[in-house]
Amino acid sequence: MTSHTVAIVNSSSGAPADNDAGKRLRDVLQSRQLNWEIWAARDGGELSVLAQKAAESAADIVVAGGGDGTLNAVGSRLAGTDKVFGVLPLGTLNHFAKDLNIPLDLGAAVDNIAAGRVARIDVGEVNGQIFLNNSSIGLYPKIIARRDTQRKHGRPKWLAFLSALFRALKQYAAFRVYVNADGKRFTRRTPILFVGNNEYLIEGRSLGARRCLDTGRLCLYVLHNTGPWGIIKFAFRALFRRAWRAKEFDALQAREIDVHTKRKKTRLAFDGEIAEMETPLRYRIRTGALKVIVPAITKARLHAA
Repeated sequence: MTSHTVAIVNSSSGAPADNDAGKRLRDVLQSRQLNWEIWAARDGGELSVLAQKAAESAADIVVAGGGDGTLNAVGSRLAGTDKVFGVLPLGTLNHFAKDLNIPLDLGAAVDNIAAGRVARIDVGEVNGQIFLNNSSIGLYPKIIARRDTQRKHGRPKWLAFLSALFRALKQYAAFRVYVNADGKRFTRRTPILFVGNNEYLIEGRSLGARRCLDTGRLCLYVLHNTGPWGIIKFAFRALFRRAWRAKEFDALQAREIDVHTKRKKTRLAFDGEIAEMETPLRYRIRTGALKVIVPAITKARLHAA
């Protein structure tokens, strides 16, 4: 694919020439005789500025190199435009790339952008904020906030996550939500409410993955107030394909989901990032809003752009 391509690489400091990811990308591009512009973002603020600049540029393809938060920052600016989104999964978990069967190896990911096909996928939206993967309120945003605080003090990511999870469960708290999902209304006390862009699998070895990103539906999971041990038991049953117990959680799909709480503002997570928003939270699906490059042959069922 010969096009004007801009790649935004998330870097903790320095220019592309001083950044390890930038160096590796330049080497890969040189070996393949590809000429991309490479922009380095030193922090979240600069990442947002560069993403907007790329969306307004003459580039045909805008590539994001980083984790799911970086992909969200760039992809959210491209949704609803004619720009094509390229993915270089340089994060720890890389959920978005895995769900689209995009190679995790840097060279293979570059090859995918150069020779893959363009497909249209859905994005989720909550109060105007776009997310590529999911959004949640309750327990998970607390875990992410505490994990990030510990990582700033040098603790490894997985150790920080486990420590934050243990502390969150120790300080377990449920809250009341009032949900309207495509006209279906219900009230629950819950420790966590989860909204995904298309359906997430919650059982077995594919736990946390998506088979499709173009069904035009959000998925909603609301865990019932079972206490901290109930959450742990639910997680273990999910791993062993025994999660589906209606008395423990609600699961449904909808195009529009409104979530009311008693608080005027609530903390929520989206694609690994944390924000505070006014309630009610209005979730919507934007069907086919993002053009993304995926492998020419892929297991994912995706509509061509």
